[in-house]
Amino acid sequence: MSGRPWFGLHLPNYTFPDTPPEAIFDRVVAQAKAAEAAGFSLVTVMDHLYQIPGVGPVTDPMLEGWSTLAALSRETTTARLGTLVTGVTYRNPALLAKQATTLDVLSGGRALLGLGAAWNEEEHIGYGFDFPPVRERMDRLDEALTIIRSMFADERPSFSGAHYRIHEALNVPRPIQPRGPRILVGGGGEQRTLRIAARHADMTHWFPLGLETLRRKDELLVRYCEEIGRDPGTIERTMASPVVVATSEADGRRILEAMPPERRAHASVGTPDQAAEALRPYLDAGFTGFTFNNSVYRSQDQIEMVGELLRLIA
Repeated sequence: MSGRPWFGLHLPNYTFPDTPPEAIFDRVVAQAKAAEAAGFSLVTVMDHLYQIPGVGPVTDPMLEGWSTLAALSRETTTARLGTLVTGVTYRNPALLAKQATTLDVLSGGRALLGLGAAWNEEEHIGYGFDFPPVRERMDRLDEALTIIRSMFADERPSFSGAHYRIHEALNVPRPIQPRGPRILVGGGGEQRTLRIAARHADMTHWFPLGLETLRRKDELLVRYCEEIGRDPGTIERTMASPVVVATSEADGRRILEAMPPERRAHASVGTPDQAAEALRPYLDAGFTGFTFNNSVYRSQDQIEMVGELLRLIA
């Protein structure tokens, strides 16, 4: 991914009418292939065990993220593949580094590792995972990224922290990408998450909260980078799309009504031409990557329509 604008298709939804379980993945593959054909350069999945509010009922189907990515690696050819984002509480970080490395090998160097502090307490309770207070989850995120970075870059790294440790850990075969898959830190928490991103991230990913709020977060990220002597220009800014691409006003209203209220307040709706105009201020603010959800764009035609927007801004 370069400084040019690019789009990602995010796959939080596995509910397809009249589709039996054995055919769900075929529908996912069709969407991923449609995204590649439309010029998207990233396909991501959630790392959840239950469906989440804002997408569907908790009882809706949910495929495990890293297994799904491994299968997609053999069905796609150009798009990078990653989680948006893995929760740090679900996996030992050394194992996660191995999983991301394996995906990089399977995909020929297309893996991306998204990581965040996790938030969905309900699935932690259901699956028996510990759900510590947010301060500890942030501490874990910092330690986990330290371990993952070292396992991507070094031959036999060791680390001992308050929560995790490794001793001369092997990670063979090595990642295909030099120094390993790029790391995306999800979330815009201004006290801890942005500091952790300044230290570890190649990419950030934020929700559309209005340009004023996003500019403040960017200013903080820049400050935190400067405090540790890092060039903030080495971190790519990405976000969930602040524009909704629709063929008609009625279609746009339907999409908006299905969105969570806090997202709806900052979303612009329009045709590809109108969406290109609405996206311009975000491009000028330094955002290069924008993700679009398959809970909104379900069909090949809808994904192709978003591809038209990409061609307009690129």
